[in-house]
Amino acid sequence: MKKVLVATEKPFAPAAVDGIREVLEKAGYTLILLEKYESAEEWKRAAADVDAMIIRSDKATAEIIGAAPNLKVIVRAGAGYDNVDLEACNFKGVVAMNTPGQNSNAVAELAFGMMLYHYRKGFDGSSGSELRGKKLGIHAYGNVGKYVAKIAKGFGMELYAFDPFVDNAVIEKDGVRVVEKEKDLYRTCDFVSLHIPSNDQTKKSIGYELLSLMPSKGTLINTARKEVIDEDGLMKLMEERNDFNYLSDVAPDCRQAIESKFPGRYVFTAKKMGAQTAEANINAGIAAATQIVNFLEKGDTTFQVN
Repeated sequence: MKKVLVATEKPFAPAAVDGIREVLEKAGYTLILLEKYESAEEWKRAAADVDAMIIRSDKATAEIIGAAPNLKVIVRAGAGYDNVDLEACNFKGVVAMNTPGQNSNAVAELAFGMMLYHYRKGFDGSSGSELRGKKLGIHAYGNVGKYVAKIAKGFGMELYAFDPFVDNAVIEKDGVRVVEKEKDLYRTCDFVSLHIPSNDQTKKSIGYELLSLMPSKGTLINTARKEVIDEDGLMKLMEERNDFNYLSDVAPDCRQAIESKFPGRYVFTAKKMGAQTAEANINAGIAAATQIVNFLEKGDTTFQVN
């Protein structure tokens, strides 16, 4: 009987676990649940004889992967997979997957939640600003970017997108204007919603040079990864421009400095909240379990990332 370990420091919602269990038991698999673990050693012991693993933001290091000799597939329940050591997976012959699209609406809604909260002054009773008529730039037009565009249309915003990896016709079909150069997106838009992955090409790629191009009261919304931000450049710009705002659900390392120096110009969530909805939790968990079964039974590698 195949064994699947769900290793989550931040547990799935109970309904998600029930859905995962149902998918796995229907396939004749055994579910092993490791929640709120306190050490890598605890995880390694649980992984010793499993065939597959499901994780969330947990860091699947080479040490963890090496401790699971029977491991054949690991699925990151979510879109980003920079917390999985792909080189270690390749070395051990383990297929790594993500579950793209399952958290997308939740992330997009959070972006607008932060925008509304900030521009209505935290609902403190004072006069704020509206989103209607403002120009919104979408940096990377993947699953999340598409949901951002859908929501923004309801607010009556002008939409622009930059993504050299997506066909212009796909973007234009959604009523979004294509921007051919990254700099032009930042130069044009009042808001830029950031959805790029974290990799060697994107780390620290969003910094002073780009952000300084933004118009008066420019606002960057980051629901991607903190690693893509050049924090030195961000701090420099916020020092120079008292109109620039930074909203993020993944607080920067310079969080304390921003909070102390720039009151009223930031929003940071308590922790990374993009996928923290019951719906996204359930969708991603069930998708991960389904992908494991499809891979082990049919060799389906549709969502392989290594």
